Amino acid sequence: MSGEGSPKRRAIDATGLRVVVVAGTWHEAISNGLIAGAERVLQASGAQYSVVSVPGSFELPLAAQAAFAGGADAVVALGVIIRGGTPHFEYVSSAATDGLTRVALDAGRPVGFGVLTLDDEQQGLDRAGLPGSKEDKGAEAADAALRTALTVHQLRG
Repeated sequence: MSGEGSPKRRAIDATGLRVVVVAGTWHEAISNGLIAGAERVLQASGAQYSVVSVPGSFELPLAAQAAFAGGADAVVALGVIIRGGTPHFEYVSSAATDGLTRVALDAGRPVGFGVLTLDDEQQGLDRAGLPGSKEDKGAEAADAALRTALTVHQLRG
């Protein structure tokens, strides 16, 4: 399982941070689980947040860029891409990953990466933070975004 060796998450105080969760709408059950996990972490941290839906993972970078232009301190990007029988999987996965990386670097602000790239639906259900899931990638992405935002603020003084 990919979560092996992950750090233990402890409570974090992110009061005053503005976070936007951008989430693709493909594979609704998995996406909703990812969003719920991110919301649990954001609520517990005290951060202000909003959730914005986009059609799919390909659209996440542009929405993240707009969130930063609107004043967000961090973005949590959530999406689900399941491998099919065509190269479409590779194109969308690469575009989402490269685009979100570029947006974060251009903005100088973090993007928590919660885009699941999967071979099948069951892998997503196992990672979506749903009852019976082994992992909670939405929560992990939110936690990473918050911690990185606080670190960046500290480094910039």
